[in-house]
Amino acid sequence: MCEELGVKITALKLQARNKSRVNVFVDGSFAFGLVKNEAVRLRIGQELTEADVERLKAADAREEAYARALRLIDRRPRSTREVADNLKKNKVAPEDIEAAIARLGRAGLLNDAEFAKMWVENREAFRPSSKRALALELRRKGVADSEIKVAVAESNDAAAADRVAQTKAARFAKLPWPEFRLKLLGVLARRGFDFDTARSAVERAWKTATGGRAPGDFDE
Repeated sequence: MCEELGVKITALKLQARNKSRVNVFVDGSFAFGLVKNEAVRLRIGQELTEADVERLKAADAREEAYARALRLIDRRPRSTREVADNLKKNKVAPEDIEAAIARLGRAGLLNDAEFAKMWVENREAFRPSSKRALALELRRKGVADSEIKVAVAESNDAAAADRVAQTKAARFAKLPWPEFRLKLLGVLARRGFDFDTARSAVERAWKTATGGRAPGDFDE
């Protein structure tokens, strides 16, 4: 523990396994690690009080939280809640979570409205789903209802259901109509489409898969 009268920095060494961090030695012994952009403000021979050391450790914790958050969003876009939940899971202090999220927001790197828009665009391109399913996914990620409403506003359930049905129809094309219908309805139901939308999409997919053959009366 550092005394209020002060201790002296005797060495500053880059960590062998993480060149972005520096080991700080005081009075000949290792004292604590520090992110490089904080360590550059230190010099050998500088005296530190206990309050200085605690301030440096707090600054390091904030920088580490921010760096972890950056790594998260670098892998893929995330909502604000996803970032906060991950930091919390890794035992980051609440004040450091708040600081990291605010800093990301100021830098334009964390924006739930943009995240929701990208999420919907990605789903439409690679896994079409209903508006209801998209809204539920975004709500689970902590996106506000007002931002969800804007993100899904231009989504078209009928068009999305058709894309799913036409893509999956070939897999079931050799089945008789009742089985074809049942299986494809199940696929569409799992994507959140309501019955009427799914029924129409299945009928159109059947006609495409069978060269225009009518399915007959859809309803039992």
